[in-house]
Amino acid sequence: MTPSYKEFKFEIGGREVVVETGKYAEQTNGSCVVRCGETAVMVNVCMSEKPREGMDFFPLQVDYEEKMYAVGKIPGGFKRREGRASDKAILTSRLIDRPLRPLFPKGLFNDVVVIATALSVEPDVAPEPLAMVGSSIALAISDIPWAGPTGSVVVGLVDGQYVINPDAAQRERSTIHLNLAGTKDAILMIEAGANEVTNDEMVGAIMFGQNEIAKICKYIEEVIVPAVGKPKREIELYHIPEDIDKAVREYADEKLDWALDTFDRQERQSRQDQVGAEILEHFAEIFPGKEREINDSVYYFTKEKVRAKIFDKGIRPDGRGLKDIRPIWCERAVLPRAHGSAVFTRGQTQTLTTCTLDMLAAAQKLEGLDDETEKRYMHQYNFPGYCTGEAKALRSPGRREIGHGALAERALLPVIPPVEEFPYAIRVVNDILSSNGSSSMASVCGSTMALMDAGVPIKAPVAGVAMGLIKNQETGEFRVMTDIQGLEDFLGDMDFKVAGTTKGITAIQMDIKIKGISEEIMHTAIEQANEGRQFILSKMLACVPEVRPELSKYAPRILFFTIDPEKIGDVVGKQGKVINSIIAETGTKIDIEDDGTVCIATYGDPAGAEKAKAIIESIVHDPEVGDMFIGRVVRILSQTGAFVEFAPGKDGMIHISKMSDHRIDKVEDVLSVGDVVKVRIVKIGEKGIDFKLLEKLS
Repeated sequence: MTPSYKEFKFEIGGREVVVETGKYAEQTNGSCVVRCGETAVMVNVCMSEKPREGMDFFPLQVDYEEKMYAVGKIPGGFKRREGRASDKAILTSRLIDRPLRPLFPKGLFNDVVVIATALSVEPDVAPEPLAMVGSSIALAISDIPWAGPTGSVVVGLVDGQYVINPDAAQRERSTIHLNLAGTKDAILMIEAGANEVTNDEMVGAIMFGQNEIAKICKYIEEVIVPAVGKPKREIELYHIPEDIDKAVREYADEKLDWALDTFDRQERQSRQDQVGAEILEHFAEIFPGKEREINDSVYYFTKEKVRAKIFDKGIRPDGRGLKDIRPIWCERAVLPRAHGSAVFTRGQTQTLTTCTLDMLAAAQKLEGLDDETEKRYMHQYNFPGYCTGEAKALRSPGRREIGHGALAERALLPVIPPVEEFPYAIRVVNDILSSNGSSSMASVCGSTMALMDAGVPIKAPVAGVAMGLIKNQETGEFRVMTDIQGLEDFLGDMDFKVAGTTKGITAIQMDIKIKGISEEIMHTAIEQANEGRQFILSKMLACVPEVRPELSKYAPRILFFTIDPEKIGDVVGKQGKVINSIIAETGTKIDIEDDGTVCIATYGDPAGAEKAKAIIESIVHDPEVGDMFIGRVVRILSQTGAFVEFAPGKDGMIHISKMSDHRIDKVEDVLSVGDVVKVRIVKIGEKGIDFKLLEKLS
């Protein structure tokens, strides 16, 4: 064991957590391994010695690595190694990033990398909360400037009781899944899915989790950091020189007032561009080579003016009051071949949403560290450059797109009907056509409408709204804004998204740029969001008042039933010949699960599914004397009888004596190969089944 090795033990939610430092990854700025039960996560943090040339933003990179050996699996794919991060790993990276970022000092432009690696995972101890706590510890004990520590927990609501970091069984029963992070004094990040819980239940969960977070922060700050923490490195942080800032503010004061004195976004942007150019030209010789500092001064001065107008006068950049929602218009069934479609427009934010239905076999296959292997409800979000007027090439979805899609999916999942009621795989796609803030919440609204247009019997419509915040850091006073647009998000202190039904909350996501929010702010934001949500729902329901009673004619019709698993081989047949013949005859798609669940889909005449079902049931049915069948003559023995196939791969014989009430000389006098006949079983013996001919049908 290395001399610097230290071990710390404390509890989170009643479970012992072990933190190890000084044993692994000694060349990092900070490193730790966090263990709970058989789950172990390593977190390593590093910072570059100096900023990259020309860097004008803080380049923080957070990655959560899922190693398949952590659950004793070999990765799929040709190379048999971990490839692109899964959606869940990307979402976890975002969860780690969001509470860390606000606590780095303003003006730090050195590269900082945080890598959390799941080394071992047991089902009852989720690795994600440990990765978040480990990230806080690794940064706190490093020499990287950072105003932590933070703590992180998952909160569940199980049988009316709040639970910290619930186990697998508790997660199944929980009506809330809340990822929460904060400092010992305030909340920094919220990410939640819920089953239509009340405002009070959600706030209660947040405050319950915050109490546990305070304990975690206190232990890190008072025990771990004094024992193994490094002195924080002295770094020269970027700042605007005082003389430049003062001169720019004096010159730009009235000019910026004029630029911001319009409620039209394009006019305001045009005026700001004009003023910005004038300011740069004016100071070109006074402060040569300081364009960056001049522009930064203009930016922060503009931010102060916009915020002051909202805070002091309650007037927002587009003229709205604090609780006003932008104009909304909607339409449905805009794409005739899509199974369901809708457009939701709020202000300059617009989404086109489509819903596609298919067999359950089309569900997304998942490979990760938990037990979930497939996803029946798939929600995807696309944000092309043209939605903000930018000439950008299309690329694969980034972290933001994956995060927004996951948020909308989480908001709608509680109202998606169970597979027993609606046996379909469902794919919803949000294509953002225009964006000026809160496109993820517009996606929730558009998706509800597309699902209803597709005939998906959702339990209740869901809407979402984004709340913003302007807070005076000196006095603690604040203003909460409903339905924030891009500028308010960019210049404000909080982006607090709340989605739900008329009954309750289904999803929350909160990002902040300040060092935490209070319970009072949270209460105000959630209550104000509820008012906005109900108004938006009324606009949506005016366009789509109810679920379409029937599916689109282009959507598959699906039949579900079960058979004896031991009979699956009979239905499939040797090399799939039986099931392929049924598919060819009926024009259907057929899937059979190992438990005997049969799914039949038809994309045209629904009678094909019923026919396929009848054929399969005839195959798996154990014949009894007296049963009647319709079958086809497949072989004739002239003096003996005719063999009739009454189900694929199954036949019996009509003896010549059972073909007629009078004597016949040869079978051909009555039947020919290919004739369709109605027969009844008269005997089941060792040699097979004997039929009596009831009627010749063709």
